[in-house]
Amino acid sequence: MELDEALIDCRACPRLVAWRERVAREKRAAFRDEEYWGRPVPGFGPADAALLIVGLAPAAHGANRTGRMFTGDRSGEVLYAALHEAGLASQPTATRTGDGLELFGTRITSPVHCAPPENKPTVVERDTCRHWLEQELDLLSPTLRSVVVLGGFGWQALLPVLAAAGWAIPVPRPRFGHGAHAVLAPTERRERPLQLFGCYHVSQQNTFTGRLTREMVTDVLRDAGRAAGLPATPAG
Repeated sequence: MELDEALIDCRACPRLVAWRERVAREKRAAFRDEEYWGRPVPGFGPADAALLIVGLAPAAHGANRTGRMFTGDRSGEVLYAALHEAGLASQPTATRTGDGLELFGTRITSPVHCAPPENKPTVVERDTCRHWLEQELDLLSPTLRSVVVLGGFGWQALLPVLAAAGWAIPVPRPRFGHGAHAVLAPTERRERPLQLFGCYHVSQQNTFTGRLTREMVTDVLRDAGRAAGLPATPAG
């Protein structure tokens, strides 16, 4: 996507720019011999995806290091294993760009594209980054059928963007929760409804405590994949 090429040069949020570049310079000891990406992380997956997964923001030593969404950290270990089980990814691991990983009919993005300190972007940073998500949704809209949102931050960030993109938000407004599901009717700008699914974020806080398991993520992804018209059979 041309959008991805433009996004990686963004320097709109001074706090995020300073943090992502500091992390890339100082590095984590385990990765001291690696060259960090240290820039905004674009979405990953085909530009004609039927299913979109929306997270929070790149991890400091994950995607901020590797340059690919959910790649090289514990959250990605859970997410990509679940995607593979659901038949939406070519392999269960994501270690670096060029590792052979391919997504099938699925794209991964986030409301904030730079790694934030303590994994906590501000509301201003979220809103400043919003136009990238708006453009990505517009480009995906001809093929997009369903969305999985990982966590409450992404849910709150995405709903107004979906409304602006031409899908009607139900009243009362859908509440986030694991397994939440809502159907967003099209307005005059869109031809088809959009299926919206909620899933707890694949953070270590959730996966290490057992609040979220890989099987739980896989179940949501399978439901969303079926809603998007993607093959429902697990990868072999």
